[in-house]
Amino acid sequence: MNFADFDALSFDCYGTLIDWEAGITAVFRRWADARGLAMSDEELLTAFSTHEAETEAVHPTALYPEILARSMRALGAQLGVPVSDQEAEAFGASVPDWPAFPDSQEALERLAKRYTLIILSNVDRTSFAGSNKRLGVTFTGIVTAQDVGSYKPSPRNFEALAVERERLGVPDGRLLHVAQSLFHDHAPAKAAGLPTVWINRRHAQPGWGATPNPQAPVTPDWEYPSMAAFADAVDAEPG
Repeated sequence: MNFADFDALSFDCYGTLIDWEAGITAVFRRWADARGLAMSDEELLTAFSTHEAETEAVHPTALYPEILARSMRALGAQLGVPVSDQEAEAFGASVPDWPAFPDSQEALERLAKRYTLIILSNVDRTSFAGSNKRLGVTFTGIVTAQDVGSYKPSPRNFEALAVERERLGVPDGRLLHVAQSLFHDHAPAKAAGLPTVWINRRHAQPGWGATPNPQAPVTPDWEYPSMAAFADAVDAEPG
């Protein structure tokens, strides 16, 4: 395969374009320090990842702010540390405050000259609108968990992506999925027959951070450490 084989790119947002680990850590660090909880940022992210995935599976139609609030309460219960309603709700409302990775906007702008850009994200429409302002890029298609009524890695989300691809007139086989999470994106995308690009944002860090360990081996078709590196590779390919 070559990058010229594709007409459209679908993107995960959080972890790929938006630095959700920085956003989550900013909230959890304040909470942990206020409660005297001696856990590192990485330990907090890893613990959160399990609760978020479980909450999304059990409450697939809940909006993402509620998923976050429920996950924080579950984390507090596991650790025996109180989480107030105000703290849980503030975490749920924090998504628009999460920063974009520094290279996301410029890379997306370059890629938009060549491809139709689509979002497939585990989020609600309102939260994504806040994140989209930080990205500063117009996406031709946006598919959220709120639209589908389930969260990745559910195959329903990739079925909805296929419907969006057809709506936008992108031929079958001409869509490439770009994401950070092997658990949420690459495994189900591969199961759906999509080629994938792994934006391995955690390439210099051990562990999986805010995303669960993938439950089965999965091999993306390409791997890059950043969106900038991916866009560079696309630009470098002979036209």
